[in-house]
Amino acid sequence: MLIRIQVIGNIGDMVKIPEDPRILRTRRLLQDALGNLLQEKEFDQLSVADIAEAATLNRATFYDHYADKFQLLACMVGRRFNDLLAARQVHFDGTCAAALKALVLAVCDYLSEKCPCKKPLQPHMESAIIAVVRQVLLDGLRQHPPEGAAAPAMLAAAASWAIYGAAKEWVETKDRCSAEEIADTIVTLVSPILQLAAAPPAET
Repeated sequence: MLIRIQVIGNIGDMVKIPEDPRILRTRRLLQDALGNLLQEKEFDQLSVADIAEAATLNRATFYDHYADKFQLLACMVGRRFNDLLAARQVHFDGTCAAALKALVLAVCDYLSEKCPCKKPLQPHMESAIIAVVRQVLLDGLRQHPPEGAAAPAMLAAAASWAIYGAAKEWVETKDRCSAEEIADTIVTLVSPILQLAAAPPAET
């Protein structure tokens, strides 16, 4: 089964998703409102009042659920990205190259088709996407803790930046190759980073 996460800020903390349908509905309204607004305006141009109004809610309700618009952005990206992972039935356990490729394909898909904002991406959106990818990788690496290598958090951070950077370069390339092709290339580039988790310590 997939672990569904929501990400707070840029640090990749996991938040328990509430089961109360009223809370879920309110959060979805706010996230969808932000997504729609991002198709018209830059994130920095949006205020909490703008988002609450678009969601037909008041500011007090917004702050009942999110500390600020940055937390909302991160959770919106987390939810949408998790939907992609669920559609691809991705569960990265820290060892499977096929799951890593599916994760890379999800990033490519999100950047090329699903990302609800104007291009180029703003730093806030980039950070939110990287944080989600980092958390997925970290969850998997923690199932198989590295021995004699860098800590899982460091591996996940390095790999998430590499995956995002390569996928972003692909999206911005004119006459680019298919997502499948670039995913194979990215997996080839990133696999050595993650394989450090299983590598023996270097002899000195």
